[in-house]
Amino acid sequence: MSQRVVIAGAGPTGLLLAAELRLAGVDTVVLERLPEPSGESRGLGLHVRSIEILNQRGLVPRFRTPETEVWPAMHFGLFWLKRPEGPKEDYTLAVPQWRTENALEGWATELGTEIRRGHELTGFTQDEDGVVVEVDGPDGPYRLDAAYLVGADGGHSRVRKLAGIGFPGSGSAFYGVLGDVVVKEGEKVDYSALLYPGGWMATVPIENGRKLRLMTTEFDQERPDNDVPVTDEELREAIKRVTGTAPDFEETTWLSRFGNSTRLADEYRSGRVLLAGDAAHVHYPIGGQGLNTGLQDAFNLGWKLAAAVQGRAPEGLLDSYEAERRPVGRRVCVNTQAQVSLLYPLEKITPLREIFGELVKFPEVNDFLLNLVTGVGTRYEFPLPEGAGEPHPLLGLLAPDVELATAEGSVSLPSLLHAGRGLLIRFTDAPLDTGGWNDRIDTVTAAPHPELDAAALLVRPDGHIAAATDDPDALHHALTTWFGTPSTDGGAR
Repeated sequence: MSQRVVIAGAGPTGLLLAAELRLAGVDTVVLERLPEPSGESRGLGLHVRSIEILNQRGLVPRFRTPETEVWPAMHFGLFWLKRPEGPKEDYTLAVPQWRTENALEGWATELGTEIRRGHELTGFTQDEDGVVVEVDGPDGPYRLDAAYLVGADGGHSRVRKLAGIGFPGSGSAFYGVLGDVVVKEGEKVDYSALLYPGGWMATVPIENGRKLRLMTTEFDQERPDNDVPVTDEELREAIKRVTGTAPDFEETTWLSRFGNSTRLADEYRSGRVLLAGDAAHVHYPIGGQGLNTGLQDAFNLGWKLAAAVQGRAPEGLLDSYEAERRPVGRRVCVNTQAQVSLLYPLEKITPLREIFGELVKFPEVNDFLLNLVTGVGTRYEFPLPEGAGEPHPLLGLLAPDVELATAEGSVSLPSLLHAGRGLLIRFTDAPLDTGGWNDRIDTVTAAPHPELDAAALLVRPDGHIAAATDDPDALHHALTTWFGTPSTDGGAR
């Protein structure tokens, strides 16, 4: 059987997944039908949860550059949410999608990923032993053998369609136009997003204020046919219809339309074929949740798929990808639909907005909504051994970014995950160790930490806490659940 994984789509999701697979030593090929990167930026921001997972691989400096804008706020249905105290540059970064793709492609290729541009997946067949992928390349058609195929090829995913995976939901009921505009020399424009009777309009500074993203949504305007090019005039007219004032700009670098189609794949896995990112879920692009949810899909899937390819995955590990990520995708679809309900028709929902605005002032409501749209509130439900009692409060959460005091000095917890392996942190000298899992787990002994109230913490390669315990049996259960049976050679690396 082939040990290769083929990924369709060289967007952020496919590139991060490829890098994660290569980090684990899996032969990975990415097929991208476009001959060159598009340079487009449909996605325009990295939320705090995405920054956190990138930090676990030491990648944040590739994204936080001198030209990176910091979003001043997050919103839910244009109700502005108060962010927690702390460095604002660590919360939400306005990174255009093309920059995200460049950074991830650089990392993926450094790790040995093969990216084939101008190579289009045209079909595939699968059986219990693998997948045969049919490709149309610059030199003609050919086939690729693979252990698994992943569709990260967008909302119109060919992989999903050929796999026969349903994509139920709703089509677009309204549409919007967006354009990236070059700012005049010396002009300073602040971030804004304002609601009007016929829609809403956002102005977002990007690339250190040198460009603006102008974005409209109109709830009662018919969308032009897809084959009609988007023009500067269409953007101007859309802004004028919404705000009553025509904008003054001289040059656009990119124009596009979007809608509010909301769909969720019936399943994220069909045999040896899996879906991630927009191939699995699409929704109204409010709050930048699409790109970020796709990155988090890839981060969840990568280490599990690598274990499956290498024959070391415990039973059910690969199925846990859908079990953990599909509810997140559904939640994103629901919360974006809820936000639309708070926007239109304005004359009818104004009383609701008044009450909702009062609710958002409560810290608990603010925090709930902020965690919802950024993904920070994501907590996976993990299996516990029989008779284990109540789960530890940390179980299923992403490990926090804290400093650990070790014999070698202070070290940040995320830095211990750079290699993409499991991690056991021991806070006592009790016999809680990885034993025969040393080929899959790194072990660190540290002084007790007030935010990590346990004798030992087992952290999965994706940063989620799989065990927080002082019970050797509970630790053994978590190790076998997520990392399989111990090696007979003692787990020597």
